[in-house]
Amino acid sequence: MFTKNNSKAFKPLIEGVLMRPLVFEEKTILCEFKLQKGNILPSHQHPYEQTGYLVSGKLKFRIGEIWHDAETGDSWCIPENVEHEVEIIEDSIVIELFSPIRPDYLP
Repeated sequence: MFTKNNSKAFKPLIEGVLMRPLVFEEKTILCEFKLQKGNILPSHQHPYEQTGYLVSGKLKFRIGEIWHDAETGDSWCIPENVEHEVEIIEDSIVIELFSPIRPDYLP
């Protein structure tokens, strides 16, 4: 699959979090997120491996029991079923890959 820039719209997931799927196939989906300063992605876990890259902004990110101060250019990989949460310190843009595909993120 090939996707042109801005061919898919952002949709709200929770307060202060917008997501759009960029491209997907049978085993992975790549998504872009816009995160609004002052909001929180509450603690959660899911059966998807999650790999991310912080394009811009600042986040305070907990993976398991460890907190990380994420800044532009930082990246992470969260194994499936590991609890994590995010405090959005600055407006941020994140690119994340999920495997297997998250059906709830498909267009």
